Amino acid sequence: MAADDAYARLAGTLERLHHAVGRCELTDVLNTQDLSFETGIPQAVVEVLLAGGRAEEVSVAERVRQRLDLLRETRRREDGKKYTLEEIAAAAGVTRQTMSEWRRKGLPSLESADRLRRFFSLPPGFFFADEPEALNEALQRHLQRLESQSDPLAELRTPEILRLAARGLLSPSGVRAMAQWAEGITRPAASGADSGGRDRKGAAW
Repeated sequence: MAADDAYARLAGTLERLHHAVGRCELTDVLNTQDLSFETGIPQAVVEVLLAGGRAEEVSVAERVRQRLDLLRETRRREDGKKYTLEEIAAAAGVTRQTMSEWRRKGLPSLESADRLRRFFSLPPGFFFADEPEALNEALQRHLQRLESQSDPLAELRTPEILRLAARGLLSPSGVRAMAQWAEGITRPAASGADSGGRDRKGAAW
C-alpha cells in the first residue's frame, strides 16, 4: 500500500514535469546520472521510473547495500580517489569489519546511517527510502525550476497572494495593478536579454 502511494505521488510529479517540458522527453531535460548520484538509485532504474515504470522490489537490507556500494563508487575525496572502507567506516563511527558485514548482510543503525548521511551531505532517507519516494523527492527542485521557466509569473503566486485571492481580498483594480506591475518588471529583463544577445553576437562576429 505504501509503495502504491509512493508511485502515485511520483506519477503526479512526472505528469507536472511532462506539462512543464512540453514535447521534450524527460531524459532530454533531466540528467539521469545526476539523479542517480543524488538518490543512490542505479541510473538504469532512474530511467525506468522516469518512463513511468516500476523498480524491481528489493528488501531494505538489499537497498542499503546497493546504496552503500553506489556511495563508494561515486563519491571522491579531494584528491579524486575513492574513499577506502576504513574511511567510510570511520565516518559511520564503526570498524572496517562492521562495514564489511553491512555489505554482506545486516543493516547499519540509524545513528551510523545518519553519520554517513551528514559526512557525505546526503539527502534525508538516502539509505532507506524506497525508489519512487527517493526519486520523487529529488525531482521536486527540478519541477520547481522547470515550472518557473515555463510560467515566468509562477514565482508571483506566493502562498500569501493565493491566500488573499482565496479570501476575496484582491479587488479587480488590485489585480490590474499587480498585472501592470508584473508587466513593467518583465519588459526590461526581456529587452535587456535581447540587447545582450545582439551584443554578444556582434562581438562574436
